[in-house]
Amino acid sequence: MEKNSFYKNGLNFSCKKCSACCGVSPGFVYLSKKDLLSLTSFFKLSIKDFVEKYCRWADYYGGTTVLALKEQKDYYCILWENGCSAYEARPIQCSTYPFWTWMLSSKETWAECALTCPGMNSGALHLPDEINAQSKMYSENEPVLKEDVLKLM
Repeated sequence: MEKNSFYKNGLNFSCKKCSACCGVSPGFVYLSKKDLLSLTSFFKLSIKDFVEKYCRWADYYGGTTVLALKEQKDYYCILWENGCSAYEARPIQCSTYPFWTWMLSSKETWAECALTCPGMNSGALHLPDEINAQSKMYSENEPVLKEDVLKLM
């Protein structure tokens, strides 16, 4: 974090359970190997069964194909059922929201994202060390490649 970062005094965020980040518009929840293993354990499913029931293949950077959660018809995450049905095992992408690297890139970007998330800029104060740790977890959480998933199956 730079010394003059817009969040040098922290940022306020408390989830309002509005579900805007879990649906409303199309998107991808990419799964890392850690996410995949956590979710298969949580649902007590084999990797093959979990992938067939809950996942899709998504094009990713550099021409790779990675694992992502399916969406319902209304764009809500496949795990959304009046709340996250796998909250305790939710993917790192979900658990680190809204402290994603790109959302923290500028005060303007943060403010723009806050227009669709009523939890941003309200509630609990998160200090820079926590924000940076969450952002690092998000940025280091690489989606699992299709060929690696197929090897696990």
